Amino acid sequence: MAQFVASLMDAETGSDNKYEFEGPDDLLHKTPVRVIRHFMEIVDKEILPSEHIDYELNAAMRNKDVGVVTGIGSLIRENGGEIPFLLMISKKR
Repeated sequence: MAQFVASLMDAETGSDNKYEFEGPDDLLHKTPVRVIRHFMEIVDKEILPSEHIDYELNAAMRNKDVGVVTGIGSLIRENGGEIPFLLMISKKR
């Protein structure tokens, strides 16, 4: 397992939170949607376990030169409300 870092910025609070997580060594070689899905499963189960979090992904892209996957979308809270987000995932250095 490899170590990764996700920077999640949300438009509701203006926060920029960084999360470290584990994933398969080849995670960044998978499609950007799969990379983001892997992180969002961790958000749902480990980071925000008290409330089910779903998400809508509007764009996902990978910059191979820099090794960053970027996603733009909305977190959808179980108790209502959507929070627009910008997400960047890279290997921990």
